[in-house]
Amino acid sequence: MVGSPGAEAASEPVRTVASVDLDRYAGRWFEIARFPNRFQRQCEGDVSARYSRRSDGRIDVVNTCRTADGEITEASGVARVVEAGTSAKLKVRFAPALLSFLPFVWGDYWILGLADDYSWAVVGSPDRQYLWVLARTPEAGARSFDAAVAVARANGFDVERLVRTPHTPGSPARPTP
Repeated sequence: MVGSPGAEAASEPVRTVASVDLDRYAGRWFEIARFPNRFQRQCEGDVSARYSRRSDGRIDVVNTCRTADGEITEASGVARVVEAGTSAKLKVRFAPALLSFLPFVWGDYWILGLADDYSWAVVGSPDRQYLWVLARTPEAGARSFDAAVAVARANGFDVERLVRTPHTPGSPARPTP
């Protein structure tokens, strides 16, 4: 819609943060909100991701969520840095390693926003089809969430599409640190 917030930004390329310290970025993140997508359609809540640096420079990715029947599912993948100067543009693959030579099994994972203390992050794709708001805790405060949404809006994302992710206290997908 012309004149809507972020409409002008949608005609500009998506911008990432200037730099990411991947050692600080590693660890557990909780999904606070996301654009609905086909590969998370079974996830009803308690969505989290754990990132671990590897000796080869790549990052192990383990995503966990609770399904509608209460089961906990896990998807393991690997990420590689695409833009070494900033470490803000990555590609992630959840397909088997033997398919890693196929470019279409790698998805864009661009870090668009990041709190100075690494307490929240905004991750999206350059085509604006995918968007996640992440935090180090299952509940992001209103100020953090609003700041993350503002980053997405400034990058031309239709933030009205964001769906909040519920987190259940005591869920196996939400282990205590």
